Amino acid sequence: MLPDDISEIETTVRAVLRDVLGLSAARADAFRSDTALFGALPELDSMAVAGVLTELEERLGILIEDDEVDGEMLENFGSLVRYAASKQPQ
Repeated sequence: MLPDDISEIETTVRAVLRDVLGLSAARADAFRSDTALFGALPELDSMAVAGVLTELEERLGILIEDDEVDGEMLENFGSLVRYAASKQPQ
């Protein structure tokens, strides 16, 4: 995957959220860059965060360090996509 191919990353992040959180396809497809995640989606609790991050690592071939996980990264859909894109090999 190319580092600047944000649409593929966005599609993958959307699929991970749908699959891990058990969201309907329509609900996940409605996510926009400013759609709030942590604290706004009841499905995305602290336990689910670990599952989402692990699945992102597997599907995108990235490594997410524990000290990188914070509220800003999970604030909204766009911030999570940008974070995942930033982890792509250069």
